[in-house]
Amino acid sequence: MDHQPKFFENLSGAGKAIAVLTSGGDAQGMNAAVRAVVRMGIYVNAKVYFIYEGYQGMVDGGDNIVEVSWESVSSILQVGGTVIGSARCKPFRTREGRLQAAFNLVQRGITNLCVIGGDGSLTGANLFREEWSGLLEELAQKGKIDAEAVKKYAYLNIVGMVGSIDNDFCGTDMTIGTDSALHRIIEVVDAIMTTAQSHQRTFVLEVMGRHCGYLALVSALACGADWVFIPEYPPEEGWEDSMCVKLSENRARKKRLNIIIVAEGAIDCHNKPITSEKVKDLVVQRLGFDTRVTILGHVQRGGTPSAFDRILASRMGVEAVLALLEATPDTPACVVSLSGNQAVRLPLMECVQMTQEVQKAMDEGRFLEAVRLRGRSFENNLNTYKLLSHKRPDAELPKSNFNVAVLNVGAPAAGMNAAVRAAVRVGMTEGHKIFAVIDGFEGFARGKIKEISWGDVGGWTGQGGSILGTKRTLPAKYLEKIADQMRTNNINALMVIGGFETCDRIKQSASGTKRRVFIIETMGGYCGYLANMGALAAGADAAYIFEEQFDIRELQANVEHLTEKMKTSIQRGLVLRNENCNENYTTDFIYQLYSEEGKGVFDCRKNVLGHMQQGGAPSPFDRNFGTKISAKAMQWISKKLKETYRKGKVFANTDDSVCLLGMRRRNLVFQPVAELKSETDFVHRIPKEQWWLKLRPLMKILAKYKTSYDVSDSGQLEHVAMLPKEAETGAI
Repeated sequence: MDHQPKFFENLSGAGKAIAVLTSGGDAQGMNAAVRAVVRMGIYVNAKVYFIYEGYQGMVDGGDNIVEVSWESVSSILQVGGTVIGSARCKPFRTREGRLQAAFNLVQRGITNLCVIGGDGSLTGANLFREEWSGLLEELAQKGKIDAEAVKKYAYLNIVGMVGSIDNDFCGTDMTIGTDSALHRIIEVVDAIMTTAQSHQRTFVLEVMGRHCGYLALVSALACGADWVFIPEYPPEEGWEDSMCVKLSENRARKKRLNIIIVAEGAIDCHNKPITSEKVKDLVVQRLGFDTRVTILGHVQRGGTPSAFDRILASRMGVEAVLALLEATPDTPACVVSLSGNQAVRLPLMECVQMTQEVQKAMDEGRFLEAVRLRGRSFENNLNTYKLLSHKRPDAELPKSNFNVAVLNVGAPAAGMNAAVRAAVRVGMTEGHKIFAVIDGFEGFARGKIKEISWGDVGGWTGQGGSILGTKRTLPAKYLEKIADQMRTNNINALMVIGGFETCDRIKQSASGTKRRVFIIETMGGYCGYLANMGALAAGADAAYIFEEQFDIRELQANVEHLTEKMKTSIQRGLVLRNENCNENYTTDFIYQLYSEEGKGVFDCRKNVLGHMQQGGAPSPFDRNFGTKISAKAMQWISKKLKETYRKGKVFANTDDSVCLLGMRRRNLVFQPVAELKSETDFVHRIPKEQWWLKLRPLMKILAKYKTSYDVSDSGQLEHVAMLPKEAETGAI
């Protein structure tokens, strides 16, 4: 829908004071959110305060509530946990404690509060807001503040961000810290897999999630676990027999390891706990398998936040400040959430109430309702896991008489193998014969095609690159030979996994020694996504991309800006450059320019990341996104084949028989390739409009540049029930 861009320059924080606190359990990415709130607040000329040690610091006051500067949040983006501390606070649960907290805030003129925590922390903040005017009147009656202060600070604005590794908050696709926790789990699973294969072992992994099975479910999907136990979806009666049969069958198929994942809050259908020790004892007693238990514990909370969490938290922090600036006395307390690739605002208590409804449904044994209340993404994860983990007997499978071929094209990308595995298994479940094409279109033309089975793709999820092989050769020169191969093998549909130049993530976060600037070149062809999002994730000072042309004057301004920053307490700088952003302003040129102009202030280092960006094991996001998008694509192919099948032939000659599946704003959308022609720059192999360019100003704002920021998509308070339910979002 077309709209006139709305910019936030008319939103001023002058005269306002914003305080930020973290409460409850810590989560990786909280520091990125704190940093974004501080810098955005200062950017709009508001005073910004840290509240150390959560609500306890607010009650205690004194040095726990401190005004901060731009430099106060330098170099915290990559630090796990929360630098401002978090503590459980019994006094804040009492009116006397909240009265003292209100006094401490009014003393400093603070009437805007940004709370980063779980549903308990946010519920406490909402109660504080509701009591605020009464607390101020009581303080005035006791002579602690005057009538003028009661009038001046009459309203308290609250905005929440959910920091929780469990992803247990309804209304958002992802909470801050969840992706990083998944990284920790998958790192352990990948390490365990090598030792388990060596000794033919069964491993039972216990992951966090006392009331929510998200981490267990998604990590099971990401590693192809044999079995998973979660509180929202207990196993049926007789699960002990079913699980042991499944493990035995897998061992009989020469699978050398078994992985079972247990959420710490896992229960059976009678609400009795299922512990990792109980599962281990069962496997040993029934099957005699060498079985070990690994309890991950607080490892999941530790480590550096992932790029996803840094970007998510930075976006949420900026949105939170905008929400506080726009708040009125009639605006309900809101929480900043993620829907698809958009930041949205939802009424805080609607989300809290729905979150509490999930627990109530589980307590009452209404488990299907609990899964539904968790949201569309959770439900889809569960359905996809069930579809891919359990092979139905051949006699129970439908017979479609369709042959579907799967191939990889373009550059290898992490997650391709997970997508192939999902395509093969979903295709077989739909009753199709699935064929694997080796080495892309070139291999197709040469007849490198073979039928592939369920067991052939076991263990593919966590492997990097492309097991099928991929080449960048376009099909045009091989069309006749490919057509011959399709006739020979009676191929009715093709599923193509790849793209112009595909690679999803950047793992570079330069942290230098004293006064050092890193110049980093990223891949991406003419697409600046990696450079731009890598810059946002790493807190870079500049990112040069093809989509936003620049000249020598801008380069000079960037150098001067960075030089001035480095004269303060800032000790490192980071500049990213997309490989094809400009043919003359090369990485060497930019490195030499910064080196020369920065003499006496900082020294420079450069690094061309190259193909390391395509290497390594895929991230949890890549594994699950590849799996879910591929499963959805194969189901679409099945539907189209059935629709177009007449008299023993498939008649697929309409534009919508060739579609690209991808994310548009909040949803996964099938778009006819014919429609994409007008939206694509084929010379540079990029879309003409790139959604992520709207995030580019965030990187500049957080690096202390003055810029315009389009907030057209912000500001609308939505309701939980209005969020898209039919279309699956891209959250993992």
